[in-house]
Amino acid sequence: MKSFYHYLMKYRHPKPQDELSKFANDAYADHGFPKNTDDYDEISSYLEMNGSYLKSMNVFDDAWDRYENEVLNNI
Repeated sequence: MKSFYHYLMKYRHPKPQDELSKFANDAYADHGFPKNTDDYDEISSYLEMNGSYLKSMNVFDDAWDRYENEVLNNI
């Protein structure tokens, strides 16, 4: 199964047009980001402690909803 990080990487963009692509770029640059998990609580906790690049956790929540709909619900 695709981890959240690997799912998020499809939104990377050299010139971010929205908060989701900015989040993807920042997560890519964050060497401590939990790359191999699909656990919401683990990622959420990490971002609350280390995700100073997120203006709001709503960006993560929106990305997680997409991940659930596109990846987790299709297992």
